[in-house]
Order: sequence, then structure tokens, then C-alpha cells
Amino acid sequence: MSVKIPSSVLTIGVDIGGTKVSAGVVDSSGNIIASDRRSTPLAGGTELIATIIDLIKSFQSRYELAGIGISVAALISSDQGTIVGAPNIANLNQLNFVSEIKKYFNIPVIAENDANAAMWAEYKYGNAKNLNPVMFFIIGTGMGGGLVIDGKLFRGANGIGAEFGHMIVQPNGIKCGCGAYGCIEQYASGSALMRYASEEMELDPTKAKELLKFSDGQDELSGAILTMAAKQGNEIALRAFNKQADWLGSACASYTLLLDPQAIVIGGGVVDAGELFLNPVRQAMEKYMPFAGTHLLPKIIAAKFGNDAGLIGAADLVRG
Repeated sequence: MSVKIPSSVLTIGVDIGGTKVSAGVVDSSGNIIASDRRSTPLAGGTELIATIIDLIKSFQSRYELAGIGISVAALISSDQGTIVGAPNIANLNQLNFVSEIKKYFNIPVIAENDANAAMWAEYKYGNAKNLNPVMFFIIGTGMGGGLVIDGKLFRGANGIGAEFGHMIVQPNGIKCGCGAYGCIEQYASGSALMRYASEEMELDPTKAKELLKFSDGQDELSGAILTMAAKQGNEIALRAFNKQADWLGSACASYTLLLDPQAIVIGGGVVDAGELFLNPVRQAMEKYMPFAGTHLLPKIIAAKFGNDAGLIGAADLVRG
């Protein structure tokens, strides 16, 4: 039985990624009043838990904390405790985060999928507030998803609901980190964006040199470089973004017929491109929409929160 935490007290959110662990003390309005970060241990597992415990203790010495919410890029069991699958962090599979951390802290602890936690932050405090139903795509190296219906975060029967990045759009397509082939993540994620740009550069070496001028002499591209180049009209960067947007728009169209959301929130690094990315997504969604013209389309909006969304959402979810 979960404990209901008074809204006036402070909780802590911890967001675990492949390279860093971020933590923040969060108030009942979603404000981060103190934060810190550590590198994610390469060994993961028990070393990662030790890192999290150290972070929490550093805050506990300064603040009275009423709960701990863990946001992690992994599938979480329906009891919000056991890691069912974590493809990008070592030695987490079947580890019960909650029971391990509760050995050190006598306060409520939950673990939540990072995209679900980010979705909740947007719903409670961000650009998805008062929207129902509302979907969330978080686009980084991969592609996470979240869904709120009637004010409740949707997790499904076994904790794996709303994994929107793993709808198969190309049978026998590119192999995904989840083990399946042809997931939308492989066509609309940040990794896909980089692949599209590289393919365009190979086809047109002259245009490739123009794009590399934005990289300060570096031979490697990044999402930030592509965004900068696209904003200044670079053809390769624009084509890469448009291809990514076309795939995402097609996914939005398909999910609309399943869920009929009032809005779809887009988060992650791609939102730095603003309307340059979001408008083509809207156009693609309309182009691919079944029963086009017979129903209202969901709004496509940018997320409010950036890298802090996961820890804000997790800190709120532990309130119960």
C-alpha cells in the first residue's frame, strides 16, 4: 500500500541516463531547489545504486525529504520496483531498485520509466497541463513515450504500456535495440536524424563541406550542429530534419486513430529546432492521417522541460 505524501513537503527526483545521474530536490510546484549530478558508473548495477545513495545522502544532510522518485531509461515492472529491461545501462536487468534503496532510507521510493516520468512532469507542470488524453514522444538517441488518460499515467497491465518508440513501421527493417526490426525509433529518433544527414553527405560531397563549416573544423556532426545549420538554411540539414519529421508525423497519425489524444507533446533535443521541425511533423501527420478531414487533429506542441523533466516527474510521482 503506497503512502500519501503531503503536498507541502520536499521530495527528491533522480534521473538515470547512460552517461550521467542527475538528482534534484523538488517542491510541490515542480521547482528544483537544489541539484547535482554524477557520472553513470560503467559497471552499472550495484555501483550505480551506490552512486544514487551517495547523491541522496548529500541532499538529506541539508533538506528534510519525504520521498525518492527514480527515473530510469528502462522497462519497469508494474509494481514500480524491478527493472525488467535496460538496454543502455549495464547490470540492471531484474534488479529491484526500490528494495535496494529502501535499505538505506526509511521513506517511500518508486522507480519509473524516464519517458513516463517526463510525461508526468509536462502534464503536472508543463505544456501538457489540463490536456486529456495527452501523448508524449521524447526523442534523444532513442525514442521514448508516455501517455496520460483522465489524469492518470498509463502503464498497462505489466508496466510496458505507452512504449511508442517501438511500433513496427518497417517489417524486416533496421534492427532496434529492443531486439525487434523496423521500430519507429530507428526512423524518427536522434540517431536516425544523424544517419539521414550522413547519407545525404555521401551523396553530395560539395554540400557536405558546406555543412561541416558549422562544426568548427570537426569532422563529426551532432544534433546541435544540424539544428544550427538547418536554422541557417543548410540543405542537407533541412532534408535530414524533414525526413525525420515525416516519419514522426506518420507515427502521430497512426497513434491518433488508437488514442485520439488532445495533444502530442514532443520533447528531447529536436525541440531546439522549434517550428522548423514541429511544423513538418504537423504536415506529415495530416498527410498520413486516416479518415482525413473527418475529425479534429491533435495539437503538436513542444515540451516545456528539457533534461530535468525526468527527475521532476519522478519526484512528483512518489507523492502518490
